[in-house]
Amino acid sequence: MPINLSKGQKVSLTKGNPGLKNVVVGLGWDVNQFDTGGDFDLDAAAFLLAGTGKVSRTEDFVFYGNLSHPSGSVVHQGDNLTGVGDGDDEQIKIDLSKVPDNIEKIAFTVTIYEAEQRRQNFGQVSNAFIRIYNEVTGEEMLRYDLGEDFSIETAAVFGELYKNGSEWKFNAIGSGYQGGLAALCASFGVDAE
Repeated sequence: MPINLSKGQKVSLTKGNPGLKNVVVGLGWDVNQFDTGGDFDLDAAAFLLAGTGKVSRTEDFVFYGNLSHPSGSVVHQGDNLTGVGDGDDEQIKIDLSKVPDNIEKIAFTVTIYEAEQRRQNFGQVSNAFIRIYNEVTGEEMLRYDLGEDFSIETAAVFGELYKNGSEWKFNAIGSGYQGGLAALCASFGVDAE
């Protein structure tokens, strides 16, 4: 049975699951019925962070424009342009055994594509969640529903996987940012063009 997390809660993924290697991070959301004159395109991304809390190189940013980390440890399953339907809207596969030694955290974020031009924000998004399941068994291990009402934010950090000794843990973060993807990139040390 999956663990439902609250904001700020941390839980170990590997302690009760020795040998766990392949997990899938599923992110999902619904769009409230506000007419903003345009479709909502939300984008999931993963930032592979060194001990500094920043990426070491541009390739440590996995998103719709760079679907796979060079190590093969993080692979984005592709951009969903509408978010229509139930379940995960976007998925990112993680092979914990391939994560480079210098990476201490993997932050999972969602941004609204062209939010400013389309006058959109997370206040118009509901039922946002992140979940992690075992890729081999399909068993959902944890889930965090972002109950926050982000009225002006255009980007959010849903949560992060992080190393604690030999264990992998998950931290439910749920913090919003203004400034969309550019603000997240600046925060995590990615030179966004």
